[in-house]
Amino acid sequence: MARTIAKGSLKGSGKKSTKKSGKRSAGVLMFRRVGESADVLLVHPGGPFWAKKDDGAWSIPKGLFDEGEDALTAAKREFEEETGLRPDGAFIDLGVFKQPSGKEISAFAVEGAFDLESFRSNSFAMEWPPRSGHMTEFPEADRAGWFGPQQALEKIIKGQRPIVQALLERLGLAPR
Repeated sequence: MARTIAKGSLKGSGKKSTKKSGKRSAGVLMFRRVGESADVLLVHPGGPFWAKKDDGAWSIPKGLFDEGEDALTAAKREFEEETGLRPDGAFIDLGVFKQPSGKEISAFAVEGAFDLESFRSNSFAMEWPPRSGHMTEFPEADRAGWFGPQQALEKIIKGQRPIVQALLERLGLAPR
């Protein structure tokens, strides 16, 4: 759901105005065991660019972090901002994954429970429609979903597939 706001105002967006490095993100891939397999929690990006995209558009909850900031601390914060849940548990460091854009994602995994009914996300503002002079607020993520291994690899952004694959390998569930 989009909301129009006054140009230059980010009031109510929930975002701090600290400068972030544009090349480093951190995120958490939550998983739950389902029999002898596992599901992963992905979020669908909010905003007009992603509105009609599905396969190849979902992401792990993630966001930019500051120089000197601990990647896991940032990943937990970003997960909470995009889902409304502060993740807790024994985190697995999955590594750093370079994206096609050159950005690097420090990815962590944690086993957990997330009720999709409790999903809520912070928002961001952008000029919309383009060149209209109107700032419109959109959710950072407009929905979340649990996906089995194969479906997750279809839904997730291509550059993040290795993150899901790394988790599956760590759990001994790599698809054949």
